[in-house]
Amino acid sequence: MDLSYSEEHQRFRAEVQAFLKANWTPGSTKPTPDEITAFRRKAIEAGYLYRGIPREYGGSEQAPDVLKGQIVREAFARAKAPGELSGVGISMVVPTLLERGTPEQKARFIPPTMSGEVIWAQGYSEPGAGSDLASLRTRAELVDGEWIINGQKTWSSLAHKARYMFVLCRTEPDAPKHKGISYLLIDVKQPGVTVRPMKQITGESEFCEVFFDNARTPANWIVGARGDGWAVSKTTLGHERAGFMGNAEASVSLFDKLVDLARRSTYLGQPALQHPLIRERLAILQGTVLAARYSGYRQLSMMSHGENPGIAPMLNKITASNIAAEIAAIARDLMGDALLLAPDPASGPVGSERWTGQFFGSLGMAIAGGTSNIQRNLIAERGLGLPRDNAGANE
Repeated sequence: MDLSYSEEHQRFRAEVQAFLKANWTPGSTKPTPDEITAFRRKAIEAGYLYRGIPREYGGSEQAPDVLKGQIVREAFARAKAPGELSGVGISMVVPTLLERGTPEQKARFIPPTMSGEVIWAQGYSEPGAGSDLASLRTRAELVDGEWIINGQKTWSSLAHKARYMFVLCRTEPDAPKHKGISYLLIDVKQPGVTVRPMKQITGESEFCEVFFDNARTPANWIVGARGDGWAVSKTTLGHERAGFMGNAEASVSLFDKLVDLARRSTYLGQPALQHPLIRERLAILQGTVLAARYSGYRQLSMMSHGENPGIAPMLNKITASNIAAEIAAIARDLMGDALLLAPDPASGPVGSERWTGQFFGSLGMAIAGGTSNIQRNLIAERGLGLPRDNAGANE
């Protein structure tokens, strides 16, 4: 593993730092949306954000370089400067369209997604078709130049705020279940689509049920070939799971906050950091966090040299989920009854209430981006060559 940077990358780091010093000064006041947008435009023009996106679609169109990308992410994070937008539109739809979409689809959907003008939702899971996604029953029929969609999707994050949705539909009812699926883009804001937010245990409504009752979408809003949606969906999920690689640094940051919480807490009548049980749990957890961080470094080093990191990237998401769960468990024991405090809707979570959100969020990580059990099956079957688990595997 080579963790050193070449002279070229050292110069690039200095250029990024100089750009941030000249264009972004974090102050005591929160930047306005216009200020953030203006900064992102400058960063794109300078070639620092959306490096893999062509300029005609709103990106900076830079040559692939994983180390330069990492340098940008680290420098922007240290400066607390606005980075790339988040959400399934940026992380999943845009790369999928770049790889599989038509020129018309790219021109229509990528620029407003890049600018944040439109929000996307995902239409994969259904009641009875979650882990076994290929059993989905939402159907689409091509009639007079339009797809007519009927069915239901669930667990669609932010669908109540979305303008568009990418949806898996069964278009070939007589084909084998993996072969009869198509990947469609749908306008959520139409009479045939009903979005019903689902109230979560935290009181929030991030997830939604979405119902299609003769909803319509143009015939050319299909991504990839008809009946080839399963392959397109795997492209999309690949980009989603690749996003979990950055969770190693997020885990380090969250662990540091946990240590700070322990420093301010008591456990069984004594300072938490002096209690042997808490110290042991933190030491074990720190070992896992650092292992995840250095595994990420190893993967980055290999990719920068054109080498295949093997099955290691398949472990990133499940490792991040496990770390988040253990951090939540320790925080729960440190906080005791304080974890029961609900955030004030008027002010949002403050102080110890933030750990309440982290605790509930850690439960969702075991489901988001593919459940942990399914991920274990993928690692076992594709990574280690073990026999297929027909009872649980869906891919």
